[in-house]
Amino acid sequence: MEKLFKLKEHGTDVKTEIIAGITTFLSMVYILAVNPNILSVAGMDSAAVFTATAVSAAIATLFMAFFANYPIALASGMGLNAYFAFSVCIPLAEQGVQDPWKIALVAVLVEGLVFVLLSLCNFREKLVNDVPENLKYGITAGIGLFITLIGLKGAGIVIGSDATLVDLGSFATPQMILALVGLIIVAVLYHFEVKGYILIGILATWVLGMIAQATGWYVVNPEVGAFSLFPSFSGRSFVPVAPLAFQFDFTWIGQHVIDFIIIVVSFLYVDLFDTVGTLIGVAQKGNLLDKDGNLPRVKGALMADACGTILGACLGTSTVTSYVESSAGVADGGRTGLTAVTTAVLFIIALFFAPIFLAIPAFATTPALVWVGLLMIGSVKNMKFDGDIADVLGGFLALIMMPFTYSIANGIMFGILAWVILKMLTGKFKDIPVVMWVAAALFAIRIYTLVR
Repeated sequence: MEKLFKLKEHGTDVKTEIIAGITTFLSMVYILAVNPNILSVAGMDSAAVFTATAVSAAIATLFMAFFANYPIALASGMGLNAYFAFSVCIPLAEQGVQDPWKIALVAVLVEGLVFVLLSLCNFREKLVNDVPENLKYGITAGIGLFITLIGLKGAGIVIGSDATLVDLGSFATPQMILALVGLIIVAVLYHFEVKGYILIGILATWVLGMIAQATGWYVVNPEVGAFSLFPSFSGRSFVPVAPLAFQFDFTWIGQHVIDFIIIVVSFLYVDLFDTVGTLIGVAQKGNLLDKDGNLPRVKGALMADACGTILGACLGTSTVTSYVESSAGVADGGRTGLTAVTTAVLFIIALFFAPIFLAIPAFATTPALVWVGLLMIGSVKNMKFDGDIADVLGGFLALIMMPFTYSIANGIMFGILAWVILKMLTGKFKDIPVVMWVAAALFAIRIYTLVR
């Protein structure tokens, strides 16, 4: 262990690293319940998605442990899975495309391959630096609102309305009441710094749901999406279902090249900010940055993230990325890849508890989605709403257009186009980096294809 992870050099020991790895796992294992719920909306088999999520998280986290020796875990990213299902698959399905998730998986695969190239040539960090701060914060906050809206909709707290577009759901439904109670539970657990508070909140909401079903308050009716909340246990149910491996569809792409490029670019942007922001944030918490404020072995960390994304696409899940919840393990003393190895082993063990995770209903994951949204929208406090008008309007449009158009890609598109156009109109051509010119051109072409 000492030779592999240099524990003494980092001021830690095996016991501390294992405890930290368990803490990280408890902080992020909610993804095993949330991800199958979200991707099933895209038409994917939830049991297969569960397997893909657990396996890709385990292997990608091992990549991080051995490529970079960092206490950072990876799994299918929140926001990225929502973009996969709601911004890519559902619109394609509405156009009559069969199994649109196979196209989305190709986009994730291409994104991962692009990130490998960008990581090898150190261009990935430059991309992050060239995107305006207000846009970065606006995109993060917008994704937070988008995820929150998905969670509220899943529990029937927010419903559609012909008169007002959206409306408040009925308090007569147990799903709505239980989801709100679950959110309060998560908040209270967070206040008392309980480890694994999001997972506990999900499980508590689910248990309350089972009690509601047993007492007759929650009525099982599959026709309206109200399924039994009790897990179905059998000998075979504990054997992991095979993932939807290598289910790629390249035929649609040849006829819709621009649309596909836009999908890939949107994945790139979201994953880019998510990964680098997480790496820096966790490293700061663990005092892992060097004296110049740089992250040592950053290429290994970025390669682990890129390879995890490729692996996830091949197994059949949305983009795999570094998790900010790793900071929980770092706060518990995790400093090396041994923390990540521990987390990875626990993801493998979790594979054999699929009946439990798959029985968790959408309304029980609402507290997790809303809470993650709350954490992400915190970025809005770093935004500047005065000064350069391009920064102000660009960041604001990125923030609001995601939830209001139900699309992460639209938010990024409006934000970038507004920023570039306003820079041009205010005579600040020299302030526009090449990456912003390229992104604006791609989104302008997308608008052209939409109005043809």
